[in-house]
Amino acid sequence: MTEISFLTLFLIALGLSTLVQWWLSLRHSHFVGAHRAHVPDAFAERIPLPAHEKAADYTLAKTRLERIEIVIGVTLLLIWTVGGGLNALDRLWASFELSPLLTGTGFLISLFIIMAILDIPMALYRTFKLETKFDFNRTTPATFFGDQARQLMLLVLIGLPLVMLILWLMENMGQYWWLWVWAVWTGFGLFMMWAYPAFIAPLFNKFEPLEDGDLRERIQTLLSRCGFTSNGIFVVDGSRRSGHGNAYFTGLGRNKRIVFFDTLLNSLSPAEIEAVLAHELGHFHHKHIFKRIVMMTLFSLAGLALLGWLIEQPWFFAALGMQQASLHGALALFLLVVPVFTFFLHPLMAWSSRRHEFEADAFAATVSNADELIKALVKLYEENASTLTPDPLYSAFHDTHPPAPIRVAHLNRVAN
Repeated sequence: MTEISFLTLFLIALGLSTLVQWWLSLRHSHFVGAHRAHVPDAFAERIPLPAHEKAADYTLAKTRLERIEIVIGVTLLLIWTVGGGLNALDRLWASFELSPLLTGTGFLISLFIIMAILDIPMALYRTFKLETKFDFNRTTPATFFGDQARQLMLLVLIGLPLVMLILWLMENMGQYWWLWVWAVWTGFGLFMMWAYPAFIAPLFNKFEPLEDGDLRERIQTLLSRCGFTSNGIFVVDGSRRSGHGNAYFTGLGRNKRIVFFDTLLNSLSPAEIEAVLAHELGHFHHKHIFKRIVMMTLFSLAGLALLGWLIEQPWFFAALGMQQASLHGALALFLLVVPVFTFFLHPLMAWSSRRHEFEADAFAATVSNADELIKALVKLYEENASTLTPDPLYSAFHDTHPPAPIRVAHLNRVAN
């Protein structure tokens, strides 16, 4: 392949993926807007029309913002690559005349910091304009910028030694360096899954053990019934930042935690919370987390093997705006460009995730109460202003959870 042919391929893939994203976003807006005035029959007695209209308006506002972000993302990608942004940053670090390892580490860490800073204006708009307009934002400017500072601190403290180790392996481990990098990256990912709940999440939120009472007894009984052990049941102060409610598992091995947002506990009954937890337990029962880890591990192996070949191709660098081939330059280009070519895998990944959600729902129906789960989901749809009428094609590309009517219909079937 030549420099011109790869550049042409990249631009075609970028243009096509951008047009598809834009088209899907417009379809979604039109579909949601067309169904704004009518609550789907399955929810007519449970969700009032004003709540349905709010969900539609919230979705339309988010989708408009999504289209702006598509344009910004494509513009920045072109500036970084064919526009010479990465090349300019590379020349800047080369001018310091450091060792190749320090030059590459500085280049990559500074790139990540610049990209994080460039994301702040849209995050500000999303938080203080869009979320505030629909009465979801609870974040203060001090909390917002404190979060940003902590994220940048973690990026440097964790990212710097990791990047340095990866570049050292790439330089010193011969032709098959990518196998060593893959092993380190996989180990790092597993370590972060284990360490996140105990050491990183508390930097951003306050976690309190769930108090004794009916809810805790229900949960302990459910866990015993399912043969599941965890390192604790915690309540997180999600209301400090947002009015959205959620519940999740986090951690790995014996460091697993069950976490409930305080907003969720305030809106659902104990029976409904038990049903939501039963759904989450379904993911562990069906080994969904393990399967996702295996899938992502295989994807990363294939990606690193591909990068191992691309590093040896001068046209890879020249086509994407870098005058000098380097290990750190190849990593940066690969991280920026790969999403363009993997965009059309999104429907397959979304389908797999939705299938897992159906399986978890079915498990919840066997160990808890499907009707309570339905009631909980309906409450969450309403309180989070989640649209009940997404465009089917947009949903197939983007949604990791089944659309509300399909999910509720599935729960009704497995319960009867």
